[in-house]
Amino acid sequence: MGEHSDVQTFDRADRARHREKLHHCLRAFAELLPDSRFDVDRPTTGLEIELNLIDDESRPAMRNAAVLAAVADPDFQTELGQFNLEINVTPLRLAGTGAWQFEKTLRERLDAADVRARTVGARLVLIGILPTLRPEHFTSAALSANPRFELLNEQIFAARGEDLRIVINGVERLAITADTITPEAACTSAQFHLQVSPAQFADYWNAAQAIAGVQVALGANAPLFFGRELWRETRIPLFEQATDTRAEEIKAQGVRPRVWFGERWITTVFDLFDENVRYFPALLPVCDPEDPTDAIAAGNVPKLAELRLHNGTIYRWNRPRYDVQAGRPRLRLENRVLPAGPTVVDTVANGAFFFGLVRALAESDRPLWSQMSFNAAEENFATCARHGIDAQVFWPGLGYLPVTELVLRRLLPLAHHGLDRWGMDPTERDRLLGIIEQRCLTGRNGASWQVATLNRLESADRLRRPEALREVVRHYVDLMHSNRPAHEWPIP
Repeated sequence: MGEHSDVQTFDRADRARHREKLHHCLRAFAELLPDSRFDVDRPTTGLEIELNLIDDESRPAMRNAAVLAAVADPDFQTELGQFNLEINVTPLRLAGTGAWQFEKTLRERLDAADVRARTVGARLVLIGILPTLRPEHFTSAALSANPRFELLNEQIFAARGEDLRIVINGVERLAITADTITPEAACTSAQFHLQVSPAQFADYWNAAQAIAGVQVALGANAPLFFGRELWRETRIPLFEQATDTRAEEIKAQGVRPRVWFGERWITTVFDLFDENVRYFPALLPVCDPEDPTDAIAAGNVPKLAELRLHNGTIYRWNRPRYDVQAGRPRLRLENRVLPAGPTVVDTVANGAFFFGLVRALAESDRPLWSQMSFNAAEENFATCARHGIDAQVFWPGLGYLPVTELVLRRLLPLAHHGLDRWGMDPTERDRLLGIIEQRCLTGRNGASWQVATLNRLESADRLRRPEALREVVRHYVDLMHSNRPAHEWPIP
């Protein structure tokens, strides 16, 4: 959501200064890219997970401040809605049994946080969209008590000049109007980070874009919103619409949205930052006193604060990240397509599939993106968000086929190869990719389990929709804590 800012109002002079500073940062970034100082020696992977909070009735619990105080762990942070939290997980290396240690540590920390959250009447849930969310949970009072969220809310609506209109046509139809950005808080995700060198970044980003649809299909976990069954991964259209700064007339002119798949393969990471500066006005035109050119001339690494803040308010599904750690510049690929949950082991399996597959494709002798149009990748992404694990996708050399068949025939062997390149222990590799394989064979993931459970509760138990949704969440939380992968979950 961007970094903290104490500035509350901006005038035309602020915006002019900021625009000039952004271009200054962009030139400095271009000068840095050939620099051998980039931290690439021992690449790491990282993870951020956004969480929902529920009460004893499986409804949203608007008490993230109280939960944060009870958890008392600096890696847990506030998120947009008062029913959200986020945990930032310490980066790891994939070699050896690192994934197992990562899974074990993450489970222990989430379990401990859940125990402490219960002391203030809340529980933690890993899920893409909480099924019991209702319109009354999306007023301005639901925003977290953090000035940056209030400021972003004001700036987005100032840019729009009108209320948000959210329309999603899925299995059922939803049409709502919102006067805050709080519907975005419904979208909770698991975001994988991969440290990449400047020379390799374009290949890794292109590979990540090419497989984004497949990731969404296998990991879908957000089929229900406002009491409606919509897309299998409703986060995708909801997030796109909930952060849209464009009025209808601006959309008709072809202006790009801030939640963006992109429109072309890239040849360098500079392409992405350059597009961000050229295509998108700043939401938070805050200027930092650092002069990046002077910093480089003095032999220092510039923070590029304006470029980083601006980049943080443009929500690419695969986003570049620049930062400075221990005096060295670092580039990361932030993969943002997946929902949270259903379990820790499902999340780690999703990560193994992504990290393995993206490396195999990025290092391929014949790049996939030389055989596939960018529009085809974007079409796959939308189709997989709508249909989930039942989607049909296009793949070079194979044409259109079920996504599960593509994974079993072509992509799992590549992911195996990629994890071998990372040095992952073979037993760990087979365990985690075996979860992906079983999802494909059973056709069961978090989204399909939620829908099947809702249908069973409404038909066999004759529960009304609101009560059935609460029961879906109750069963979900119990199974989530079992850490059994979702393809093994029974229908109650």
